[in-house]
Amino acid sequence: MVSLHPGRTPKTPTAKLEARVLNRTLKHLPKDGSTHWSSRKLAAELGDVSFSAVQRTWRKHGVQPHRLDTHMVSNDPDFETKAADVIGLYLQPPAHAAVFCVDEKMAIQALDRKDRMLPLSPGRAQSHGFEYKRNGTLSLFAALNTGTGEVLGKSATRHTSEQFVTFLEDILASQPRRREIHVICDNVSSHKTPLVQVFLAKHQRVHMHYTPTYSSWLNQVENWFARIQRDVISRGVFTSVKDLDKKLMRYIRQYNKDPKPLKWAYADPTQRITSDSSDSVD
Repeated sequence: MVSLHPGRTPKTPTAKLEARVLNRTLKHLPKDGSTHWSSRKLAAELGDVSFSAVQRTWRKHGVQPHRLDTHMVSNDPDFETKAADVIGLYLQPPAHAAVFCVDEKMAIQALDRKDRMLPLSPGRAQSHGFEYKRNGTLSLFAALNTGTGEVLGKSATRHTSEQFVTFLEDILASQPRRREIHVICDNVSSHKTPLVQVFLAKHQRVHMHYTPTYSSWLNQVENWFARIQRDVISRGVFTSVKDLDKKLMRYIRQYNKDPKPLKWAYADPTQRITSDSSDSVD
């Protein structure tokens, strides 16, 4: 049976029309005060362009007005030197040495739900009760071995320099006695106290490497923290701080049964690393 009103193939936007769409999208904001364009709003603004033509143009040129990313620019005057030092440890680690990315995930909340959870079922997403109960917080220290992908984890009720030094001792104990250890961490004050300096003076095979300010993306353990946040913390139900600790440690044990090191690649190693070239690092 033949339709009396066959559909039409969408017209391909001309170069001139695409230029108008892109110019209005990238250089102007909606007149109604909205923060970004929708395809229908832009089509109405232009008048003689359909919203589907706007969508095709955006899709073709990779323009996504509905999305918003965040960024942070480092103000560290030694950014280039520090970044090159850290990336060098990823790309060409010292022979017979271990490289650890270390940080703390602070104040993880042990949240319990007041109402029972509704399980996942066909046609219905898993559902948590809206109201929750706070059962305290916990900090998680983690050290990612960049060579093996294994993670050494330890929880603590407080985030202090003493706890950080204790964790450094745990890292030290996990390695053979004469192996050089390189620790990559950020510039938070608890990582640079006199207690830390005493530890480093006592254990001269441990070398600290500090990332530039506002450059957490250089620390590989942040990638792993995002993973445990997604897999355990965000949707977790924890009846107590002890329950939270148990579930975090169980996840780490299971993760270490099949660890995988991150593949760190610099797009063009011949270029100098500058504070505005962070997008060159995968």
